[in-house]
Amino acid sequence: HLDVTDPNSVKSFVAQSVDALGDIEVLVSGAGDTYFGKLAEITIDEFESQLQIHLVGANRLAAAMLPGMLERQRGDLIFVGSDVALRQRPHMGAYGAAKAALVAMVTNFQMELEGTGVRASIVHPGPTKTAMGWSLPPEKIGPALEDWAKWGQARHDYFLRAADLARAIAFVAETPRGGFIANMELQPEAPLATTKERQQLKLDEKALDS
Repeated sequence: HLDVTDPNSVKSFVAQSVDALGDIEVLVSGAGDTYFGKLAEITIDEFESQLQIHLVGANRLAAAMLPGMLERQRGDLIFVGSDVALRQRPHMGAYGAAKAALVAMVTNFQMELEGTGVRASIVHPGPTKTAMGWSLPPEKIGPALEDWAKWGQARHDYFLRAADLARAIAFVAETPRGGFIANMELQPEAPLATTKERQQLKLDEKALDS
């Protein structure tokens, strides 16, 4: 278990990863959490928790992995952003602010790591079917959906699977050296149950969503 808000947890995770896998060439920073609530109604602690997870935690993890990558002059830092960072949504102000700040941090990594052999990228997924989102109580998600529809941001049943995002991240990591994907936005192409490509592949949804 990794808690990116805990420096000791990050330090232990990095040490265990190196012991088990050897040199780490690719870091995917994708700690997940969100909070629904209007900015005027949430507490400062709730707001700060989003910054700690999505911004400070991501920086803490990258800082722990960077020395080895810089020494080897090779590595990839891949951060999971969100389309909310690009198009803010009501009721997600704390999450959106944290993810937007993450974009700025990754942009600075890209400039500061130029010529070192270490690349920094950010992948922005749209709505993704995960246990986190599926566990939200109706009283939280209901008002948000109503306001999203008002702002033209609601597409019911349009969700990526975790496997869709994983393939996109792998694509970024496998980009030949000499170039890099600075940022990528990934959106569901159709409602989850009707996507032809998924039906043709006959993918095991239960296995891929686990």
